[in-house]
Amino acid sequence: MLVVPFSTGMNVGAFVCSCADTCELDLEGVRDGVRDVEVVASSSHLCDDGLPAMAHLVEEYDLDQLLVTTPEPRCQDAIRETAVAEGIHPEATAFVDHREGAAWVHDRASATEKTARLLNARRAGLDHEPVSRTVSRDAGEAVAVVGDPETAAALADTADVTLIANGRDFDDADVDLDGVDLARGRVVDVVGEYGDFELELRARVTEDCISCMDCVREGPDGLVTRRPVDVDPAAEPGEWTDCCPVDAIDLDGVERTVRADQVIFPGATGRARGGQIGLYTGPVDGATVAAVEDLLGGVEKPKHLDLEMDVCAAGDSSQVGCTACTDACPHDAVGRPHVDEVEFDPVACQDCGACTSVCPTGAVTLRDPSNERIAREVEALLDPGTEDDGLLGGLRGDDTGIETPVIAFVCSERADDALSRYGRLAREDDDLRYPPVLPVSVNCTDTVGEAHAMHALAAGADGVAIVGCGGDCLHSGPDPKAELVRRLDRATGDLGLGERVTFLSPEPGDPKAFVEELSRFVVELDPTPIPAGEHDATGTVRGDKPNPPFNSHDWALESVRVILDHVDPDREVIRGLTDFGWMEVSDACNFTPTCSNLCPTDAIRRTDDGDLQFNHEDCVNCGLCEDGCPETAITMRDGLDLSRLPENRGGERWETVYEGEMRACVRCGKPFASEGTAQHVAETVGDVVEGVAPHGEHSVFDYCADCRATLLFEEGGH
Repeated sequence: MLVVPFSTGMNVGAFVCSCADTCELDLEGVRDGVRDVEVVASSSHLCDDGLPAMAHLVEEYDLDQLLVTTPEPRCQDAIRETAVAEGIHPEATAFVDHREGAAWVHDRASATEKTARLLNARRAGLDHEPVSRTVSRDAGEAVAVVGDPETAAALADTADVTLIANGRDFDDADVDLDGVDLARGRVVDVVGEYGDFELELRARVTEDCISCMDCVREGPDGLVTRRPVDVDPAAEPGEWTDCCPVDAIDLDGVERTVRADQVIFPGATGRARGGQIGLYTGPVDGATVAAVEDLLGGVEKPKHLDLEMDVCAAGDSSQVGCTACTDACPHDAVGRPHVDEVEFDPVACQDCGACTSVCPTGAVTLRDPSNERIAREVEALLDPGTEDDGLLGGLRGDDTGIETPVIAFVCSERADDALSRYGRLAREDDDLRYPPVLPVSVNCTDTVGEAHAMHALAAGADGVAIVGCGGDCLHSGPDPKAELVRRLDRATGDLGLGERVTFLSPEPGDPKAFVEELSRFVVELDPTPIPAGEHDATGTVRGDKPNPPFNSHDWALESVRVILDHVDPDREVIRGLTDFGWMEVSDACNFTPTCSNLCPTDAIRRTDDGDLQFNHEDCVNCGLCEDGCPETAITMRDGLDLSRLPENRGGERWETVYEGEMRACVRCGKPFASEGTAQHVAETVGDVVEGVAPHGEHSVFDYCADCRATLLFEEGGH
């Protein structure tokens, strides 16, 4: 084993393996390219004869964190066991795929450089791993199954199952339903959440039914079920309805509610496009039954989100405001209990990141990977190093290595599995090799928003590929990022960079289509004018803002400013970035304080001189001011207007968007209201207060509040 020592503040060791020389890697080149670790070592067979040497280095350098190149589960287990035996925490060994994701799909030079960059990115991410936190919810074992006797029977031994007929007759069901409660009626609605669902049923037979079968014998053929007894909505009234000895037939319909902790409703259309915890729609299989059984009695799971709702742009003062998170969530985990309130269900959250990528203010952020962690990994992947770094230093632009750095945000679910399969297939077919894109693992491509892509370009990427599951996505459905790509390409075009973003959906059975599409995208990219390795994002616009760092708006704006240092924009207004807007105000403005009171980022203010001012740098385009303006005087325009940023206005953040005139009190001379507001109030309530001060020289609307009170007191004295 070859070893290169380093000196860092954190005791991290990096170990590189060539998998018994089946990986075309320059191990020395990888070692030269790895940074910020205590020691880096290489071996041809690390998981076997290299383990004693690894154990020795762990002890010698007092390592407490390992980075190891192997995607093979058996090898990972052996390495982890050795690390644990040396006193390293079981979760303190991280693995990098240098094989299926690098050496087997790229040439030797590219794979070598990519492996070093992957290790550097993984090292950068270690500093931003969150402290483990969990959320929990108690639930019972009641499961409602709609119209599926086989599934009900399968769950009967582990759950308290109610089988809802939903119009079906289970008299000839070829399953054992002895442990299942049968409920008559058709499902009208399902409401609630995991642990507290309610199913509203409508039937034409009441619960007084004794199953005597008289209605089955006397009623219309095929329109009365036997088990459970119920009458089809198509059955017409007639004398036959008098046959019931307990008067249980009610053709007007009766409703009842069934409560359940979980619901299986195969024939329903899900309320949430990606599914809701505890509510299962669509085809049912063994995995569905296992999922239900796993949630019986309650759940404890990792906490996926951090919330700072005091910066939320959803509204205050009975206005709807921003609806980005509720619109984006595919799992019904975000609700609006009131018109101006947003509520997150951390148990229902399935960690896709859709709400976090669209939230402009940072009110909701993903815990892992956080935006800052993603940023640091992107920056490490793109950093070419210096000449002292050997392999990476000065390599870009040569005929070897990574000539066109493309950041690929890869879904960690099915897309990642598909790429791994491509790597295995490439061992047999050299035609499946593709350009060495630089992957950043994300929970789902829903995690990726405009800020992520703009930051990657600001850090020096030639392009950005969002690699997701397409029609197989477990969350958002087919081609979920088409609109985002369209917007981002419009923004990069306006910035003078041309189109630099794509969405790819690798299908496991069609690797050549992916290779062709990715290769075409990379080949068509021009070298970026933005140098790599020079930008370390702060995720902020100014230090005095209350918003968390790396919120979408501030992070995107910071990135755009970096890009602008190296390009000549084609347009003054950069389109496609939804987190930015600017306002126009018509003469209908009466200078009421509604807009400034509603603005969640304090991007609107009124001056003592009667002017309305706007701060484009802070506006997140939530629309509250436009929706709440009582005079409908405000129109919001989408886009980032470069001319309105303070750096293009001599440092001035505020611009006057409406020039008003203040009315001064006729007694004390103090300005107290805009002319528009004073006139509006006089027109609205003038008739009501006419004559309250008959001896005054002026209208009561010409006095400030204090002097008006004095005037009315004096009038009362007369």
